Amino acid sequence: MDEQTPSALTQLPSWLLTQSAAQAQRIVAESFAAGGARAYHFRLLATLVEFGPASQAELGRRSSIDRSDVVAALNELENDGYVERSPDPADGRRNVITITTAGKRHQRRLTTLVGKAQEEIFGALSATDRTRLTAILTKLLSHHQG
Repeated sequence: MDEQTPSALTQLPSWLLTQSAAQAQRIVAESFAAGGARAYHFRLLATLVEFGPASQAELGRRSSIDRSDVVAALNELENDGYVERSPDPADGRRNVITITTAGKRHQRRLTTLVGKAQEEIFGALSATDRTRLTAILTKLLSHHQG
């Protein structure tokens, strides 16, 4: 840590968390950019792989992406052949998004990239520390969302 940073800040877990999050976001973004993708692409594809076809609104909720950003990211993924849109048989005003075979392959590539980013971000921590950190962050997030 920078010796120029006041201890009034470096002793605050919230400050440390935001500084760490900024570094993590940069590293993840650079990793995805190297693979010709963005974090939104990974989040959407991972959601489709785990939960199957979904409406744009449902994808936004499940991946925590704003609706307008979902549309833009899905346009990019569709242009690259990673997802397909089709009218929802139950509601023609809505689209159902389905991941393609190429999309599943791309999602696996992105999973590898994000895994490498995790190693860079958390390389200073032991496996036990990583597990503990994940549990603590999950608890914090659940507390504030719930």
